[in-house]
Amino acid sequence: MEEQEVFKKKAVAWAQQFDTICILDNNNIENAKQLQEIEFALAVGSIDELVGSGQNDWEKFKAFVDKHAGQTPLFGYLSYDLKNQIEQLQSQHEDGINFAPLFLFAPLHIILIDTQGQLMVMSENGDQIMEAIKQTVYAPKEQKPVKMQAKVSKEQYIETVKKIQTHIVQGDVYELNYCVEFFASNTHIEPLETYLALQAISPTPFACFIKHQNRYLLSASPERFLKKSLNKLYSQPIKGTVRRAKDKDADEALKTALLNSEKERAENLMIVDLVRNDLAKSSEVGSVAVDELFGIYSFKQVHQMISTVSSTIIDGINPVEAIENAFPMGSMTGAPKVMAMKLIEQYETTKRGLYSGAVGYFAPNEDFDFNVVIRSIQYNAATQYVSFEVGSAITFDSDAEQEYEECLLKASAMLHALGNYE
Repeated sequence: MEEQEVFKKKAVAWAQQFDTICILDNNNIENAKQLQEIEFALAVGSIDELVGSGQNDWEKFKAFVDKHAGQTPLFGYLSYDLKNQIEQLQSQHEDGINFAPLFLFAPLHIILIDTQGQLMVMSENGDQIMEAIKQTVYAPKEQKPVKMQAKVSKEQYIETVKKIQTHIVQGDVYELNYCVEFFASNTHIEPLETYLALQAISPTPFACFIKHQNRYLLSASPERFLKKSLNKLYSQPIKGTVRRAKDKDADEALKTALLNSEKERAENLMIVDLVRNDLAKSSEVGSVAVDELFGIYSFKQVHQMISTVSSTIIDGINPVEAIENAFPMGSMTGAPKVMAMKLIEQYETTKRGLYSGAVGYFAPNEDFDFNVVIRSIQYNAATQYVSFEVGSAITFDSDAEQEYEECLLKASAMLHALGNYE
């Protein structure tokens, strides 16, 4: 295992010479229901790519996947704002990062490690690449602490939560995922060092690193959005978070409290129902099932409540259509989804962009696996803007102070990775 970690660090350091990079890392953590197939993937360079324009991106997405079917894996991201091409929605807030709405690429070189630890190199120059990685010396660059500012004050946050709860009382929504931004302007960060620091602080099963046109995503996501494996679809929404304790007994008590929390179970169940409805659009009648409800899974920093929903995909449907029918993920919107997204635009102050979007891959057989972009730092190296967002689900029973504390808990790993230890 230690040898594998040394190789991975050398490989990601070697990869920094490329303009286009996608790293997917499971961090040797067991996924909920053991659905993982790849432990680590590193895709670099681009022989073909699709950059979304904000117009007809879903149709371009389908055509690009079809073009490469049976040939090469594809890697990339989907931004939250692709929702605007599904429903009559818009995004008018400030965006300090400006990722394209969609980006997919066919890599020049791919390095894979499967769950059995087997290494595969997909490249015309496999031997040379392996030798180059072997010779790579990872020399960390110094990263000065980055002072992040909250775009929304605690007082503003509490006031907004109360406004959202008025909508819940009026029946507009049952639950709404409200998010806030932390940012730093005119700030330089070392993307690789920050990513590796984040992985050390908060190793998670859907971690990823994206580099595209001077824009970076450094992610410690614990959540799967959607996976297709042959004729099966799987979605694993997370709703329910509690901190870890150093004392074993106290830690178990927190875990039990999360499992038995009526509020957290209600939040989770609402999103499970929404996901069931989303999957049903792409699935055979009667095939949607809840494989696990209220599963409790432990990560280095937090315990999470994760449910697993599966279905059998309709034969012949374009796999991208299954993503479109479920996008964006219900765990990051609320229910009902469209009204929740309208209220998110009304009450949030930052354009989500890639946050609460998805990063993942398409295999040549058109199987795919995409995460949920949360617990993630974004960086625009050209404008020197650093950003991350955190949020929580607001319901009728939510206590605004507690929801704010949950946001700070989720922010802690990113703040620490950026050198903030206050």
